[in-house]
Amino acid sequence: MSSRRTRQASVLRHSALALALAIGMGGTGAVLAQATTGSIFGQATPGATIQVAGSNGVSREVPVGQDGRYRIGNLPLGSYTVNIVQNGSVVDTRKNVSLTVGQGSEVSFGGVATATNAQALDQVTVTANSLPPIDVSSADSRTVVTSEQLARLPLGRNAEAIALLAPGAVTGNGAFGRTVSFGGAGVTENAYYINGFNTSDPLRNLGGVSLPYGAIDQQEVFTGGYSAMYGRSDGGVISQVGKRGTNEWHFGAQMLWEPKFARASRGNQYFPSGDLPAGYSYSNTDLPGTLYRSREGDTQWTRTVSGYAGGPLIKDKLYMFVAAETEKSEGTSTNTVTTVPATNHYEYNLPKYYAKLDWNINDSNILELTGIRSVDEESGKLYDYDYDTRTHGGFNGSFADTTKIASKYAIAKYTSYITDDLTFSATYGRSRTDDILRNPGNGGDAYISGRTNQDPLIVGDDFRAGNTVTTQQNAPDANSKTHGLRADLEWQVGDHRLTGGMDNMKFSGHNEGAATTGPGYLWIYSHATGDAITTPISTNLGVGAPGGRGYYVQKYIFQTTTSMSVDQKAYFIEDKWQVNDKLFISLGVRNDRFKNFNNAGSSYVNSGNQWAPRLNTAWDVFGDSSFKVFGSLGRYYLALPNSVAIRGASSSTFTREYFTYTGITENGTPTGLAALGPGPVSSNGEYGQINDAKSVTARDLDSQYQDEAILGFDKTLGSDWVTGAKFTVRRLQAAIDDVCDPGKVGDKLASQGIDPDSVDVPGCVIFNPGKSNTFSFANVDGNGRTEVKMSREDWGFSQGAKRKYYAMDLYLEHPFDGKWFAHVDYTFSKSYGNTEGQVKSDIGQNDVSKTQDWDAAELMVHSNGLLANDRKHQFKAYGYYQLTPEWMFSGSIRLTSGAPKSCLGYFGPGEDDPIDYGSSYHSCAGSLYAPGDQRQPWVKQLDLAVEYRPAFADHKLAFGVQVFNVTNEQKPLSTDATYEDDRFTVSNTYNAGIYFQTPRYARLTATYDF
Repeated sequence: MSSRRTRQASVLRHSALALALAIGMGGTGAVLAQATTGSIFGQATPGATIQVAGSNGVSREVPVGQDGRYRIGNLPLGSYTVNIVQNGSVVDTRKNVSLTVGQGSEVSFGGVATATNAQALDQVTVTANSLPPIDVSSADSRTVVTSEQLARLPLGRNAEAIALLAPGAVTGNGAFGRTVSFGGAGVTENAYYINGFNTSDPLRNLGGVSLPYGAIDQQEVFTGGYSAMYGRSDGGVISQVGKRGTNEWHFGAQMLWEPKFARASRGNQYFPSGDLPAGYSYSNTDLPGTLYRSREGDTQWTRTVSGYAGGPLIKDKLYMFVAAETEKSEGTSTNTVTTVPATNHYEYNLPKYYAKLDWNINDSNILELTGIRSVDEESGKLYDYDYDTRTHGGFNGSFADTTKIASKYAIAKYTSYITDDLTFSATYGRSRTDDILRNPGNGGDAYISGRTNQDPLIVGDDFRAGNTVTTQQNAPDANSKTHGLRADLEWQVGDHRLTGGMDNMKFSGHNEGAATTGPGYLWIYSHATGDAITTPISTNLGVGAPGGRGYYVQKYIFQTTTSMSVDQKAYFIEDKWQVNDKLFISLGVRNDRFKNFNNAGSSYVNSGNQWAPRLNTAWDVFGDSSFKVFGSLGRYYLALPNSVAIRGASSSTFTREYFTYTGITENGTPTGLAALGPGPVSSNGEYGQINDAKSVTARDLDSQYQDEAILGFDKTLGSDWVTGAKFTVRRLQAAIDDVCDPGKVGDKLASQGIDPDSVDVPGCVIFNPGKSNTFSFANVDGNGRTEVKMSREDWGFSQGAKRKYYAMDLYLEHPFDGKWFAHVDYTFSKSYGNTEGQVKSDIGQNDVSKTQDWDAAELMVHSNGLLANDRKHQFKAYGYYQLTPEWMFSGSIRLTSGAPKSCLGYFGPGEDDPIDYGSSYHSCAGSLYAPGDQRQPWVKQLDLAVEYRPAFADHKLAFGVQVFNVTNEQKPLSTDATYEDDRFTVSNTYNAGIYFQTPRYARLTATYDF
């Protein structure tokens, strides 16, 4: 290895382009440039030289400063050998130093002081040395899970299952798919990254793309306190670093099988039953206590096949790593009795592919290329099921929805070590995601909803429906694209490590959204009882009472297909200051700018400058990495994703037309219609009209942002244990939602002497709940615009958006010592207020920042309470035990308080519906009901595993068994929160479970690594 002194001129020549790029970008910086690397730091003899050489071919050397400290940053992950050189000779060595992403590994050389000492040491070598378990060079809150831990622990094979190991991380509502909530935040408030590039869902920010399980080198989960280099998240960050080739070739394959015979069956589900308050009755009085959903015959099996290969194409110069994983599941699931009675024979296919090239151009320049493809596809066929006889029949010619989300990413990262103290890196990436939702069995009939509410005098017990089995579909060419550039320049100046940078992302969507299936509308059958028979369905919309025996039908139209885009730009600067041997301070500031466009290319959100200060500090109390006290203060801004344009800045139709009927055809179509209203009506004013981009959002709209404070400590207990505590406070300072009460705007205009009819006020506008916002509306005559400032009081709200989160995290860990590893976490937390975030879990609403909350003041009465992602108590423990070189046992246990319950009914004792939202108010049976007045049951999950690696195969072959949910808990995770179908008419499915724990199942594995 050549010394830095002899090759300095060459290094500068090779780096001239990099420096020119850095200067040309104005001191640019990648938000996540360092999220794929680690560092080595420590203390050694002043004036000595530290050399590092990795299994990945990367080599660096730096001089030890006069203060006896050194640091080598931006090192690609791998295993390193660290040498200290004095007078041209290696006098001490540390081997097998593994790096942790985003953190520092301390390697100190004590006792090396003079040349005489060096001669006496005579190249001392320490192999697999014990490094301090506490990283005193960082102060953020993160959990890093390595590939070794992933291979040993019984976990779900996805990024979210791994993230749930982090303290304060809880499972999101099942309506949003596989999602996670961090620190009380909503499930859309997280960011996903692979190899430093954003892989979050480009449309709604619900989840993101992840690597094949066997291709994950490390997964980093930030739960708070992250630096100015991170943004666009006020929840958490899931960042995966993929494996790379090394100087040795490695190959491997794995097969996993989750057989049907090893999966416990689900119990049948019955309609809720019980005494109702006086004056209330169920929609169908015959259903309580009867079979709601047959699940005794449900089955499922899963097969996963994966493989990888990696090694040097040119030793020390060019490396490759490729991995593929194909997961296929098949099973059966019977629909509820209230829908089309059928059993879905479904199939899931989830193939993932990953390829990486690493080119060490020279000792000072590295180029990394990454390719990723991920597909998530679901389809199914429907077979007859008879609920009367509980028997299965043959294929009925219908199909379940086919959904396919196909994503592909191309990422390039360039790193240049310009000098010992100056490093430049840049990451550029592109992606495309095709979003397919269709049903191959849908015919031309209208979908029929509420079949059990059809008039029995017409249909008897033979509820009728046609050949359309789903309600919505996507455009066939719906897709989203992203491209982004990140770059940063890091400069070590004495005790200061300065980093400055930029982070630009562009998201665009084409024909996203949905439309009603069939002829473009569907029919909803309803049945009013009691006083509701003679009460108008909607006085405000001019819809009269059903009369007669209370049976009526709605013609429903929903169409939101549109295109849109969003630009996200950011700059940051940060100073990481090593004040002295014990104190580290990181002070930074980040400026985010967000700009959203509708399908006409008109901007409807322009945030302007948003300055987010960040302060992190770590105190190495005793100076030996055995006791660290840390803290952080920060502000975090969140962008609006592309989906906000859907039913917002772009055109949409959402109407209902009410009728009584005298007949029903065999395909469920009502006949003999008599109108109950003036025609199609929309409580939100969505009639398909072209929206004015300047009118749909407040001119002075603030982005959602949150402030956070953390204080904690880490402490070693002897040589075998580490413990710690952390206290977190988060407070939402601004939220974004839509308000749909144009009458209040009319009142404000009238109070200013302006005729409300002269101003074109949209049915819904995007605003900051609780804050004063100024709107600019077009005049009806087309001549100019009218501005109006609306305060919280003008809208009629008694308070603004509120979300507060407090948590205390305690942990105890025994690092792996070659024999066993254990980690225990306990979190006590409270998340309360009136705003969950950008979605509404109570009803599974994923209209980001356009939920029914805040649509009108009446909806927010008595809305204060525990929020959907609150879990008062969380206990997590996981670990593994190497009994012999051949046998390993592992396990994981999670005990969590149940989610808060909500009850949404008509308003107050009079069962009023002041804004025509039906059963949507925080009121149950005439009494106010705050969120969290009751909770779901505790969630208990025990997972166990055993692995056998026989000696005769040199421990390269492994057989394993993993059992998940050993005790077969099947508690509901969420339940139906809608109390009524109509006034005084309780829904038969209120409080029925919607999502449940997965029953016990086993996974059999066979693995070979060479």
